[in-house]
Amino acid sequence: MIIIESKYYVNSMDKANASVEKAKSGDTVVFVTKDCFGGQIQSEDQVMDSLDWSQINPATGPLYVEGACEGDVLKVEILNIEIADKGVMIDGGGEGVMGKLITDASTKILPIQDGKVIFNDKLAFPVNPMIGVIGTAPKGEGIPTGTPGDHGSNMDCTKIRKGATVYLPVNVDGALLAMGDLHALMGDGEVGVCGVETDGVVTVKITVLKNSKLPTPFIVDDKHAISVYSAETADEACEGATINMFNCLMNELHMTDHEAEMLLSVIGNVCICQIVDPERTARMEVPIGVFEAYGYKFA
Repeated sequence: MIIIESKYYVNSMDKANASVEKAKSGDTVVFVTKDCFGGQIQSEDQVMDSLDWSQINPATGPLYVEGACEGDVLKVEILNIEIADKGVMIDGGGEGVMGKLITDASTKILPIQDGKVIFNDKLAFPVNPMIGVIGTAPKGEGIPTGTPGDHGSNMDCTKIRKGATVYLPVNVDGALLAMGDLHALMGDGEVGVCGVETDGVVTVKITVLKNSKLPTPFIVDDKHAISVYSAETADEACEGATINMFNCLMNELHMTDHEAEMLLSVIGNVCICQIVDPERTARMEVPIGVFEAYGYKFA
């Protein structure tokens, strides 16, 4: 089994990044990841202004996938996510949705015990481990790992968790897959800039798909098929995710445009992934039963 340690990471998704490992289609790969602060926070006395922001959102990798060529799709099955026994959160003036209401900065270190995040002496919540950053190299200039886009990266989508399959574009030979920014728990929107940020270990199976027409990034789990889109505004992200799913229904299920539109208005759900990154991210969810009713099987 291929294991990529957390000391091998990038802070931008870039075709110029040198790969640290190679894998073949069908291989299982383990990514050991740092939290989104790169392990900088060891005490609640450390606040936002003390951080080296050039080291934010380290993504372990990149992994070169043999046989992955421009135009292919990389299928990433998330087999397992293990998280550490603590998580970190920060906030500060000017950051997040409430940035105008909060003027000072604070840091909170949260114990993770018995499958729960201990928020305070009154509240504890079940963990829901997820991957915040997962993506491939873009075709053009490099993009910081904190910024999501058509290549994936910092989508902060709560559906990218154990049991889900993520479909990503291959923009350059080898794909150059990297991931990190695990959350023990995060609400849709990530309105306070971060979730419960934690170190962890992700085990995935990678497969190269030829001639796939899925609109990437795309996610499939046991309940939904999900198109993901990032754009400058939340409105544009919602529209992009909806249009991608609309096209998917027509291309893959051969629905008419009227059927696809009406279906999305009846059982499609537009959800916000995050509204705090340089680009906003939204998703359109359609029950997996729609695809099953048409006899469609995702590769």
